[in-house]
Amino acid sequence: MSVPSSAAPPGQPKKAATAAWIGSALEYYDFFIYGSAAALIFPEVFFDESDPATATLLSLATFGVAYAARPVGALFLGHYGDRLGRKKIMVFTLILMGISTFLIGCLPTRDQVGTLAPVLLVLCRVLQGISAAGEQASANSMTLEHAPPGRRGFFTSFTLSGTQGGQLLATLVFIPIAALPEEQLLSWGWRVPFWMSIAVAVVGYVIRRKLDETPAFEQQAASEGVVKLPLAVLLREHWADVLRVIAAALVASVSTIFTVWALAYATSDSVGMSRSSMLWVGALANLVALAAIPLWATLSDRVGRRPVFLVGAAGSAGMMFLYLWSISTGNYPLVLLLGIVTFGVVYSAANGVWPSFYGEMFSTRVRLSGMAIGTQIGFAVAGFAVTFAAQIAGPDGDDWSAVALFTAALCVPPVIAALTARETHQVPTELLGESAPEKTAQRESVTA
Repeated sequence: MSVPSSAAPPGQPKKAATAAWIGSALEYYDFFIYGSAAALIFPEVFFDESDPATATLLSLATFGVAYAARPVGALFLGHYGDRLGRKKIMVFTLILMGISTFLIGCLPTRDQVGTLAPVLLVLCRVLQGISAAGEQASANSMTLEHAPPGRRGFFTSFTLSGTQGGQLLATLVFIPIAALPEEQLLSWGWRVPFWMSIAVAVVGYVIRRKLDETPAFEQQAASEGVVKLPLAVLLREHWADVLRVIAAALVASVSTIFTVWALAYATSDSVGMSRSSMLWVGALANLVALAAIPLWATLSDRVGRRPVFLVGAAGSAGMMFLYLWSISTGNYPLVLLLGIVTFGVVYSAANGVWPSFYGEMFSTRVRLSGMAIGTQIGFAVAGFAVTFAAQIAGPDGDDWSAVALFTAALCVPPVIAALTARETHQVPTELLGESAPEKTAQRESVTA
């Protein structure tokens, strides 16, 4: 039995990957400048300066608020992404992120309006979280469904390369901002990166509105029609894979601990490293990740998704001990080296392969919903891992070993999820996520 082709027209896979890269870079620039500000600026601007430890804890908690909003956004955006198409969601999420981030730069401080200031900050952060919930799932679905056979890992990795590019850009923007005199930094300097988000939204909109819808989605809509209630189908036919993605997505805790908690710890009084020097650690680690992610993804197209993901998840658990220990020593060259190896190389194995690994678990009709809901619930835990880490670190915030052990524990569910997952790197796109007997017969005839 033949399977209708859903191959993309020539040039479309590269166009989709480029749009995903640039759009994700611009989108996550917005998201990550918040993380830098939450660690370095917001405790003094939006919270009570008389209790620095509590102010830092509350500021880091607002970073996690967006992750709490993500599952709600995933339900909404996943539903419409599987009904209306990937392109519409990609454009919507970019505009929403740009507006909400710009508004953060316009917020009054605690000294100006009291407790209303952190309330407004949390509301804007919620909008950021809703936007991010649909961004990666729609971009990943777009690139996966446009990708040629045997190269889905490589093409979908551009979404995560874009994410790292956005984080790199955010870090580079904050390096000169953090070097400003204290008075200028806290009065107007911190606002500049947030105001730049309007330009981010405009550029991203121009790029994404010209992208074609995926052949797989159009074929699905034309042949069988779109699913009226994607969530119902998802939970009935793919519930095990949703749980598997939730567990696997906890590996993102490595990123949030590295990006936010480790930055706050390194620049605290107990260690005393400068803001600029630690921002450079993140910048260089992300630069290395830009090269490592497509290489790991290409390897997964050859050997499979599972082994590459396992290297990233298990390896990150061990490397975080070394990285946080290096910060405790105050030895900057050691911190720089281990930071690059931990985040730029080892974590990139899991980070580069998960877009294809998760997306291939679901059929076209529920792919965006499955990826959005599964990842965003897992990411919600990862987001609040920063808050838990701040509590686990003790009253002085310097118990790095407890935080490293906590991070390693969060890497165990991803390892188990990968070990129990199917290997899908050689399954045709049309047959992904299908387990019915007739679909199995189709798969055998296509791959024979």
